[in-house]
Amino acid sequence: MGITSAQRAHNVRITGAPTGQPILFAHGFGCDQDMWRLVAPAFEDRYRVICFDYVGAGGATRPFDPQRYAELEGYAKDVLLIINELELDDVIFVGHSVSAMIGLLAAKQLPHRFAKTVMIGPSPRYIDDGEYHGGFSKEDIDDLLSDLESNFVGWSAAMTPHIMGNADRPELTEELNRSFCRMDPEVAIHFARVTFLSDNRADLTQHHTPTLVLQCSEDVIADRAVGEYISRQLPDCTIDFLSAKGHCPHLSAPEETIASIKRFLDAEPYD
Repeated sequence: MGITSAQRAHNVRITGAPTGQPILFAHGFGCDQDMWRLVAPAFEDRYRVICFDYVGAGGATRPFDPQRYAELEGYAKDVLLIINELELDDVIFVGHSVSAMIGLLAAKQLPHRFAKTVMIGPSPRYIDDGEYHGGFSKEDIDDLLSDLESNFVGWSAAMTPHIMGNADRPELTEELNRSFCRMDPEVAIHFARVTFLSDNRADLTQHHTPTLVLQCSEDVIADRAVGEYISRQLPDCTIDFLSAKGHCPHLSAPEETIASIKRFLDAEPYD
């Protein structure tokens, strides 16, 4: 098979075992596929490893269409394009942050193409709603988006230390900030608004694909209450509470992240 249009548009990179089960790594907001460099290679001996960039990130070349990406379904459509054009079946989808819900939406459209999903730091809704705890008030999110729109670079510098959550390792915060700043600001601002105003709670109970939720400690974006909520709503879910701090364990604790995913994929019991 030659290079497909989706491969070009989303800078798809394929490594690992050519005939292995496909494992698709999807990065979060403000990131690109380089964020998987410490985790993805650990699966190349057994799996066909696929990484890509969303529109506006990394080496993606797809033109940005605000209407297409008015909701997370637009990003899920891109995931499905990659899966369909590469003729992937039995897919293991690993999604960080907002990509957890993007993967859920993609699986909702073509459930027979997905074997398992891994959600790292997921949240179905960031804004508190009645008894639901999302971690942010509506005013919090309005202020966050206002600050982002007025000064994206300044917002990134201010937010990345909180997102990374490893104050004793400033190099991690610096890397995340550089990643944010590489993203097209127009796309980033739009993506942030769609992300932080999304509500996918109703989709959780319809997701029957076996799922692993990786819940970090001291995660200011998606805290323990959010992870526990998701694990109760998903019909077939395992939740692993990592010792890793912050929202990006694939950067701050790659070994722990790899070990948890491998236990899940091998269906071994958790300690």
